[in-house]
Amino acid sequence: MADLIDTNVAPKTSTVFVYLASVVAAVSGLLFGFDIAVINGAIVFLRQQFALSDFQTELAASSLLVGCIPGAMLAGYLSDRFGRRRILIFSAVLFAGSAVGASLPKTLALFAVARFAGGVAIGVASVLAPLYIAEVSPPKIRGRLVSLNQMAIVSGILLAYLVNWLLSFLGPNSWRLMFATAAIPSVFFFVALFFVPESPRWLTKAGREKEAFAVLTRVLGQAEAELEMAEIRETIAAESGSLAQLFQPGLRKALLIGVVLAILQQVTGINTVLFYGAIIFKEQLGNHSNSSAIAANVLVGLVNCLSTIIALWIIDKVGRKALLMFSAAGMAICQIGMAIGFSMRPIPGTPIFALILLCAFSFAVGLGPGVWVVMAEIYPTRIRGRAMSIATVSLWVACVALTMTFLSLVRALGISGTFLIYASMGVTMFLFVWLITPETKGKTLEQIEALWKPHR
Repeated sequence: MADLIDTNVAPKTSTVFVYLASVVAAVSGLLFGFDIAVINGAIVFLRQQFALSDFQTELAASSLLVGCIPGAMLAGYLSDRFGRRRILIFSAVLFAGSAVGASLPKTLALFAVARFAGGVAIGVASVLAPLYIAEVSPPKIRGRLVSLNQMAIVSGILLAYLVNWLLSFLGPNSWRLMFATAAIPSVFFFVALFFVPESPRWLTKAGREKEAFAVLTRVLGQAEAELEMAEIRETIAAESGSLAQLFQPGLRKALLIGVVLAILQQVTGINTVLFYGAIIFKEQLGNHSNSSAIAANVLVGLVNCLSTIIALWIIDKVGRKALLMFSAAGMAICQIGMAIGFSMRPIPGTPIFALILLCAFSFAVGLGPGVWVVMAEIYPTRIRGRAMSIATVSLWVACVALTMTFLSLVRALGISGTFLIYASMGVTMFLFVWLITPETKGKTLEQIEALWKPHR
């Protein structure tokens, strides 16, 4: 280990350094949140301006999400080969290009292409931001720091709702400005990435151990950095680095947990509110104006954001498992209540809106950050990027399926029947976490990996 220590430079441990790197990575989450939520307000104007059918509306809303799938598929391989930071820089360029591109088109097809490019950026960021943060964070605050990414996502969602509402008063073409504003944080993200380090685990794997040790020393202090470096070396030496490793005994369970949690997080139905909230308020809860329907989303975004702050501070105290179970149960109860409310005549608008807010709270305090934290923790170092890609691709496929079917399900089953389906998924999530998902609170990434090794 002595060969890794530069006697002329004695870097000191710095919590500020860790938070700075995590916050910069989490800016991709802000862009992620803004891009997925900006459609909520813009879709009202798009639906009117292009005279969209339900299917075309679903296509406009989901074109971004379709792009997330190849983005997530490529992210793991590219980041394992070229590094986490370089690929995040690539995503920043795509974010900016998509923001400008989505504000210009005169046809639905061109709009969908621009949004698809933004989806690729989101897919990349959704894999790499939590992964990068997990790999630069000390175990005792890793859950909190990975949750910063979810905090950034919900902040981006709230920002999108606020921007949508403020711009909605400018008339039918305001949707163009709604999309264009995302270019501003995209440029900041691009520049800031040049001031943060590469992941120490990736650097070690790439043979750049002095650089890795310098980063670990800044994060943990020299004594703990030496122990952590030894653990990383031992783990990498014991791994083949093959994706096939995930299908070996023990790790098959880790793969199953990551994929199932990712799918269930989406099919519990929270994104129906995030993507179609303005349409729900406008078409299901009475004749609201475009601006008032969009304004209702601001309250949903505010609850989402404040609830994530709560999760940020308690996830490393309460643990992942308890929060996930509480969250799933809360969502299921709220959705059953919403199904009952929508079946009444007249529809009780205020109670239903309150249940929507409670549903947003339940998701944001548990399933929102918790699933991303667990997904970032449970895979071996050398194939963590590709393993995260599998789980995240599963998440985006589920998200596309949800978004592409919501209006069709409402038309076929009614909105009450649709929310009962989502409630059943919440019950399924509760049982899966309770019976199968392990607690990872306070464990190093190497200790978590040891959970999957067959016992002899």
